[in-house]
Amino acid sequence: MARPLLKIHRYFHRKPVRFFSFILLYLTAGSLVFLHSGFSSDTSTTGASGSGRDPVISEGGGGAGAGGSTSDSLGLLGRVFKETRRAPRRFGTRWIREKDAPEWARKGSHAKSWNNGAKGKTTKEMDDERAKYIGCYVDDTQKRALRGVSFFDYKKMTVFRCQDNCAERGYLYAGLEFGAECYCGHKIQAPNVSESDCNMKCKGETSNLCGGPNRLSIYRLELSQESARRYGSAIFKGCFKRPDNVTLALPASAVIQNMSVDKCVDMCTEKEFTLAALAGKKCHCGFPTPLFTLHEREDEELCVQRCAGEDFESCGNNDYFVVYQTQVQDNRCMDRRFLPTRSKHQIALASFPGAGNTWARHLIELATGFYTGSYYFDGSLYNKGFKGERDHWRSGRTICIKTHESGKKEIEAFDSSILMIRNPYKALMAEFNRKYGGHIGFASQAHWRGKEWPEFVRNYAPWWASHTQDWLKYGKKVHVVHFEDLKRDLFSHLKKMVVFLGLEVSEDRLLCVEGQKDGNFKRSGLRKLEYDPYTAEMRANIDELIKTVDTELKKRNLPAVPEEYRPR
Repeated sequence: MARPLLKIHRYFHRKPVRFFSFILLYLTAGSLVFLHSGFSSDTSTTGASGSGRDPVISEGGGGAGAGGSTSDSLGLLGRVFKETRRAPRRFGTRWIREKDAPEWARKGSHAKSWNNGAKGKTTKEMDDERAKYIGCYVDDTQKRALRGVSFFDYKKMTVFRCQDNCAERGYLYAGLEFGAECYCGHKIQAPNVSESDCNMKCKGETSNLCGGPNRLSIYRLELSQESARRYGSAIFKGCFKRPDNVTLALPASAVIQNMSVDKCVDMCTEKEFTLAALAGKKCHCGFPTPLFTLHEREDEELCVQRCAGEDFESCGNNDYFVVYQTQVQDNRCMDRRFLPTRSKHQIALASFPGAGNTWARHLIELATGFYTGSYYFDGSLYNKGFKGERDHWRSGRTICIKTHESGKKEIEAFDSSILMIRNPYKALMAEFNRKYGGHIGFASQAHWRGKEWPEFVRNYAPWWASHTQDWLKYGKKVHVVHFEDLKRDLFSHLKKMVVFLGLEVSEDRLLCVEGQKDGNFKRSGLRKLEYDPYTAEMRANIDELIKTVDTELKKRNLPAVPEEYRPR
């Protein structure tokens, strides 16, 4: 046995023979891999082409009429509008857990094959099972061509990403504008124009075009079967008393035979309204207004009346309406711009990190129609639509300026300030997640259980208290807003903030904000720690800091810390 092995050793020991042997093995392995990949791609293409498709229907402009948040805890009626999409293929795979995903989703072959097929083609030549390019359309900031949800990414926007997000939410159309903005909708409500107007390259892929200034490149998202539902989940809002002037409060209505939640929501979505109110056999559609604010919920028992077309749903009655929020985006508060004249009055939006400053900026921008600025520059916030982020904080073009500073000199640079305060237990955890996981990400278990967390609490907890104390001491005119109070009663507290900013209050805008209050930087809340990260020593120190801040607030006759985190 030893002699044959010795011969083999001597054979490979000779350099020329060894070199050519390795080359031969390398070429053989490469050929096998190439043949295998070609076979796999052929079988996947055959499988994809085997399913039927609906014919493409192109819709022009014109039509009548004009995001998502988690639903409240539901009682007898409180359930989310059921999802009945039955298409054999979904447009996106992000919501599918990997272990439950079909084989094509786990391998990523659907998205990959679509992208590979796009190589060498322009967006206007693409026409596959996902989307059909419709054309270039006018888009007016006061009256959008596509009136569903929208989102922005000024760094990584692509055609596929926009289509994927709109399709995932059940919309029929996806439109890209200004190279970085994505709009979704069920109808195109604007005229189309010359293709040369849609000439801006996508921020995330320069090989494709993403509309232009006030111009949309619009795609129709193909559904694989006609019976597939066109609309995503609606949100149950509750039981509400019939408004005094129902015709004015809810301007569209119809009697529907075999009434069901689906039918009423579908009708109101088709008419581009954000509210669907069921009243027995009648369906009303409209927007939240001072005539119908959705602020006074009634006992759900008052709305119990079986739907004619669905045994397990309640459709309300003539006196009490069952209300759902559709997926139509309320555009009454979506327009934003810089101040028309530069302001010399600098207003700070001050907070300890993790206290909800970005969320407050989102609310203020929607409520006022003006961009907010920042003492810093955060590219990720700019890319998500906070256009005031890039302005110098003294530019005077923004309605207020985000800051986490707490020094005397920095505070006195502002003429007045809105001071956001949040429960330190929640604020510290939020900032720790941001520090190690990004704006909407989470810190890893290794960070929570390692030395980083105790060190973070030791350094940041005292800053939570000193930050508030410094702003109360050095701030020239301070309006205190507690994060918990704003979350509990958004309408009244946001109204006070708008008044403090020196602007006229529009209640329609505030009611619009309530329907899309979350914005782009809300953590899902699904990933919670399975244990309390705070030790007894940490809690004792933080409770003392809370008492100190509470005392300082009471001295100045300002709102004391909310009951839920006041030490007892």
